[in-house]
Amino acid sequence: MTNDHFIDLSVEAQTRLIDGARDSQPVIGLTHGFYKYPARFSPAFARAAIEAFTKPGDVVMDPHVGGGTSLVEAIAAGRHAIGVDISELAEFVTTVKTTVYGAAELDKLDAWSRCVASSIGLRKRTARFEGYLERGYYKHLDNRSRWRLRKAIEQGLLSALRLDSERLKAFGRCAVLRTAQWALDGRARLPNLDGFRRTLEATAVEMVEGARALHDAVNAIGRSPMVAVLHRTAHGIENDEHVHDWHAPRLVVTSPPYPGVHVLYHRWQVDGRKETPAPFWIAGKLDGSGSSYYTMGDRKYPQLATYFANIKGTMSSVAKVANKDTIFVQMVAFSDASWQLPRYLEAMNEAGLQEVFLPALGGERLWRSVPGRRWYSDQRGATPGSQEVVLIHRKAPARQPSKASLAASVAASSTAAR
Repeated sequence: MTNDHFIDLSVEAQTRLIDGARDSQPVIGLTHGFYKYPARFSPAFARAAIEAFTKPGDVVMDPHVGGGTSLVEAIAAGRHAIGVDISELAEFVTTVKTTVYGAAELDKLDAWSRCVASSIGLRKRTARFEGYLERGYYKHLDNRSRWRLRKAIEQGLLSALRLDSERLKAFGRCAVLRTAQWALDGRARLPNLDGFRRTLEATAVEMVEGARALHDAVNAIGRSPMVAVLHRTAHGIENDEHVHDWHAPRLVVTSPPYPGVHVLYHRWQVDGRKETPAPFWIAGKLDGSGSSYYTMGDRKYPQLATYFANIKGTMSSVAKVANKDTIFVQMVAFSDASWQLPRYLEAMNEAGLQEVFLPALGGERLWRSVPGRRWYSDQRGATPGSQEVVLIHRKAPARQPSKASLAASVAASSTAAR
């Protein structure tokens, strides 16, 4: 392995990156607690990568932005940020989390958070969101054990929609979304109405505190960062007019869908394994499709061919908006790393990326274990924990044409001229 395969980074920065990757603390701070998006980055890892590879004013890009952890950390550190995701739910959550609310807006949200609980009650007015009801977004919520919580969610949304700007309404929706997730998703025992009411108020108050912390962090820097959250696939992003006026990203940091691993990005599970698309109607967004739409391919497809074609296409496009100084940092897990990791690295090579390593690890990759996390994979079934690997790449040098190919090109040009 030559020096070209190692990244030039101080020992201190390498140590912070390694420690950040292996950090097992709960995801807290700033606006990170606004929603529990599956397979979230550790903020410590995102922060360490941003500090290691960028400086204030640089652009950080996340082409699979998910819950927006990387973008929140980027703007809090004075970097500009672009996030891309195929899910409207991810776009909604990330947009709310990266909105820097002004002081007057925060005061309004604080007042709302302390009275929203009063809107919840069995005898209080509510209204169904008929368009979403007709499209099936209420699925599994009219059960006798859940209709009270469904009504409480509707009442919370009505309260949020009385706020006087779209930015504030989005915050209110997100507070209801987070509380409903707590109340419904994967719950063996559902909370009562009073528990929902108390938790909604506590959640909203806590979210205002997080939004205020982000406001203070950005204000301390002295300039407002640019933020763009795009609802689309990153495949073809080089042709998107929204990125044409941006500088090339100095850092691409992301956690793409994991090959062969079943993660529910777009549904909650109620009453065992019954799936509901409720998060979309709470957010006021639309669902795209089935799980393979959000995971870049059916995990049962032979050799995950669709997944690897999609990840190659995605990263090829991202490479085209990057430059020679861009560093690509990805955190990935596999259902069977023995063959999926080599195939993933092959896809990165085909996308025009070259793997590089941290000198502190002597050419070994940075792995981390996440105890207590349960992935459901086609190959292994339920596993007690997951192994995630940090992959670091940069753009591969442009290949110089060989003398033979140059001669063939000249000959072909001469023939065409005749």
